[in-house]
Amino acid sequence: MDQNNDTQLLTDQDLYLFNEGNHLRLYGKLGAHQETRGGAEGTGFAVWAPNAAQVFVIGDFNGWNRESHPLKARGSSGIWEGFIPGVREGCNYKYYIVSRYGGHRAEKADPFAFCSETPPKTASVVRSLDYEWGDAEWMKTRAAKNGLKSPVSIYEVHLGSWMRVPEEGDRPLTYRELADKLTAYVKDAGFSHVEFLPVTEHPFYGSWGYQTIGYFSPTSRYGSPQDLMYLIDRLHRAGIGVILDWVPAHFPTDPHGLAFFDGTHLYEHADPRQGFHPDWKSSIFNFGRNEVKSFLLSSAMFWLDKYHADGLRVDAVASMLYLDYSRKAGEWVPNKHGGNENLEAIAFLKQFNHVVYEHYPDAQTYAEESTAWPMVSRPTYLGGLGFGLKWDMGWMHDTLHYFAKDPVYRKYHHNDLTFRMLYAWGENFVLPLSHDEVVHGKGSLMQKMAGDDWQKFANLRLLYGAMYAQPGQKLMFMGGEFAQWREWSHDRSLDWHQAGHGPHAGMLRWVKDLNALYRREPAMHELNCSPSGFEWIDANDSQQSVAAFLRKDASGRAVLAVFNYTPLARLDYRVGVPKDCFWKELLNSDAPDYWGGGMGNFGGAQAEAAPAHGRPYSLRITLPPLSALFFSPE
Repeated sequence: MDQNNDTQLLTDQDLYLFNEGNHLRLYGKLGAHQETRGGAEGTGFAVWAPNAAQVFVIGDFNGWNRESHPLKARGSSGIWEGFIPGVREGCNYKYYIVSRYGGHRAEKADPFAFCSETPPKTASVVRSLDYEWGDAEWMKTRAAKNGLKSPVSIYEVHLGSWMRVPEEGDRPLTYRELADKLTAYVKDAGFSHVEFLPVTEHPFYGSWGYQTIGYFSPTSRYGSPQDLMYLIDRLHRAGIGVILDWVPAHFPTDPHGLAFFDGTHLYEHADPRQGFHPDWKSSIFNFGRNEVKSFLLSSAMFWLDKYHADGLRVDAVASMLYLDYSRKAGEWVPNKHGGNENLEAIAFLKQFNHVVYEHYPDAQTYAEESTAWPMVSRPTYLGGLGFGLKWDMGWMHDTLHYFAKDPVYRKYHHNDLTFRMLYAWGENFVLPLSHDEVVHGKGSLMQKMAGDDWQKFANLRLLYGAMYAQPGQKLMFMGGEFAQWREWSHDRSLDWHQAGHGPHAGMLRWVKDLNALYRREPAMHELNCSPSGFEWIDANDSQQSVAAFLRKDASGRAVLAVFNYTPLARLDYRVGVPKDCFWKELLNSDAPDYWGGGMGNFGGAQAEAAPAHGRPYSLRITLPPLSALFFSPE
């Protein structure tokens, strides 16, 4: 932010809102901002450290001198501020904080820095956020692309391992290199959105960004803030939305970060039963502290304001909701009512969602929430948490469990396929096949499929067909679209040599065609979150492991989806339908284009006046082995 006057950046109103927990744009007030004061160009600094006795700015501009540039306390606000002439764009800096307690001293990165040194270096960098955006048309019309009735299919990406440059030490692509290659690829594959694993600066690359320190700073591993803006801009201009992973649940304990910031537990709970996460060895935010709420809300708004994010996916929501999450008896502190609900975190999540939708009604928030917590994606005024959508982790677990079974035994697990429809309308769901399912020894999606190689490919095509047919938005992690054999590793590129060959190329064509059908047919997406958009034809043919249902749009137009979950072809299989007409075969996962066996229905089937499945008409169709078929009435 540029200032061209001698007034203080922070007003009394800012301090009031900050202390009240309602300041939404602290990033324009705290941190480092280039400005002019008294005719001198330089940088103003402001940092919250209420338990500091002294705070100094150290950096390459003063030889990292711990005494030469002190900041002044702003009354009793806990904020230290000052102006240093001559500090310009690109200067590296930290705060040297002398605590009032225990003689504690530490060099800390700026919690509000807009840019950071590339790890393992840890300094903050003075940086403007000037950028001329070219996505006005997207921003004006994105409500129609982001809504619950829109055909949202999300391609989840880890920036550092999507594609690398082996000729240059196997380095990852930069933001600007990704802008060309990723945009073209996603557009061609037909995905409507990309979701980036956290782009926020993180010291440990192996955390994939989920151990965040820079809540206002994109990782410099791939370029500058403006380079990331360019990537998002390019995606938007190609009609592709951008969802960012955001991590308010916890943060790492690295000494230059937020933990024990001013010699006290400022951002985190002091009691380790509340402030330390046993799974991730990280600190948990104190959601009851108003200043912490202002910090996190400002971070959320920052990515929407400055980086034009179309959605925020909140990681590890379950760990925020439950005080006893991953803890044994005696390792957690009950709430004031004696329960295990984290009342302060619940209130924060509601406030977060309320604020986002108040300011950006055309954006979306997504919850990664793995329990049966009620009304996650229902409005706060109805008592919900207020998220736009929730990841359906139950569908993912049940479905992958089913597809790992030898087809001989699938008839005993048919419920894994059908159970979801008992709860499908309780939330607005995203069906996720995410990074978490293809890492840490879990194997790739291909490796999870039962059978020989041919059956594995057929099973995966069937899985994707079933996912796209189900009500809910879709999410697929990179590499899954071309059936990568190897488990994902953040340290290497996807196996692009596979993508253009044989059944891998067939898989990619299948995903492209599924995306096209999903986008083209309103019946496949318009009522994703309404029970009126789904109708079972037959959920009970467990003996043959076949399922059939209709997807419908608001006008009543239907798409029929039929699935054969065994490697046995079903000839003259009868399926009840509501209309006496020709039903055109829209897609068949066994088609030769997808590297299937080539069985099918010669373009479709004519309905017969033979009642079946409670319908007055029926089709006699061929169900190829391990296949997904889609039909529409003509």
